[in-house]
Amino acid sequence: MSNSILNKELCFQLYIASKEIIKQYKPYLKKYDLTYTSFITLLALEEGMTVNELGEELYLDSGTLSPLLKKLEQKGYLVKKRSSSDERIVKLFLTEDGKRLKIKLPAISMEVGQELAKQSEEINYNSLITQLTQLNSIMKSMKQEE
Repeated sequence: MSNSILNKELCFQLYIASKEIIKQYKPYLKKYDLTYTSFITLLALEEGMTVNELGEELYLDSGTLSPLLKKLEQKGYLVKKRSSSDERIVKLFLTEDGKRLKIKLPAISMEVGQELAKQSEEINYNSLITQLTQLNSIMKSMKQEE
């Protein structure tokens, strides 16, 4: 059954596209025992980044991020260290295993992009990324104006 009103909603189409693209990542991530959220976390993580900074970058709240970081720490991909100047601040650092893994991860996105390109000549992956980045920038600026 097709709901024509719902299918005309931009937010719904973005929601579906996001879910379907994430499904495409699953077979690649399974090899590394990663979820999509742990994948983007490792990609976003910069040495010495705080937990709060990472949460802001990924749009994840502490309820989602804390258990995720705990799992990545248990797998040996990162370590958490409290700031010496402020005990409330927790900084994140990749381990050697985490650094090696992070180097491999961008290839997954390339594979998914190539698969998408094979399926449709009408969709240009790089143009789509550019357009979505522009859309996200516009949406962020609209949020700040409120």
